[in-house]
Amino acid sequence: MQNQQNQNLQGSSQMPAQQSHGGHELFDAHEAIGGLVGGMEQCLLYEQHIQDPELKTMSQQHKTFLTQTYNTIVETLKTGQEPAVKTQTYNMAQGNNVVYGMQPSQPKTPAQSVNELNDECISSFMMGNLKASASSFTMTALEATNPVLRRVFADSIPNLIEMAYEVFLYQNKNQYYQVPQLKQEDMQNYINSYAPVQGTMPH
Repeated sequence: MQNQQNQNLQGSSQMPAQQSHGGHELFDAHEAIGGLVGGMEQCLLYEQHIQDPELKTMSQQHKTFLTQTYNTIVETLKTGQEPAVKTQTYNMAQGNNVVYGMQPSQPKTPAQSVNELNDECISSFMMGNLKASASSFTMTALEATNPVLRRVFADSIPNLIEMAYEVFLYQNKNQYYQVPQLKQEDMQNYINSYAPVQGTMPH
């Protein structure tokens, strides 16, 4: 009986690569891929409404990069092996300058027609899709059993973060996403509210 259990355990670990996925992992991967597809398809709708050439270029670059990411993930899911095209690195075009402070602006209301959709709306949609994908990719990577698929999802997360940060910088530059700050003394109180643990560094 013990030998039979050992054989069963050994057999389960020597599964063909394309079958080496747990059920929970497949559910998470399916949801993550579906969310990515939804974001890519929405890009097709947005492009015709984008006014700013800079935002249009960014959207197209994101779509091209995410298409390769999609292909890499799908191939890895199907084969369980190293993909032909490894996870790439996205390099944003924006600088890292953030404009701090609030400027008065008109209160916003939801658009009532497609014609009211503007670059502020579209950049916000782009940000929402990237944040959703970053979250679902993280959840998938945390519990994936196939090591290659896990790494592909995990290695893709920094790219989604970089793209979302690029959108944030674009929004911030155009005052779509303003960044309030605390008073100087309040900020310092928060910054100084923690101190390092002493004596933990290796010698």
